[in-house]
Amino acid sequence: MPGVTWAFGGFMRHDWVFDVLEDLKSYALANGLPALAAKADEALQIAAIEIAAQSTGGDTPADQRGFHQT
Repeated sequence: MPGVTWAFGGFMRHDWVFDVLEDLKSYALANGLPALAAKADEALQIAAIEIAAQSTGGDTPADQRGFHQT
């Protein structure tokens, strides 16, 4: 997600996740795999939300569903 890396504190250590998901999305689009591309895009959005919440100390969507890390 261009520009997101610098938008929120803590994103820099997660750059590789965004790069991998962007590559997967691009591959899927180039190879006629629209459902996979859509899921990669969804994963990009979820990663941005969860990493932003983590860097601000808020609950992530997983936390809100009861999946707490122990």
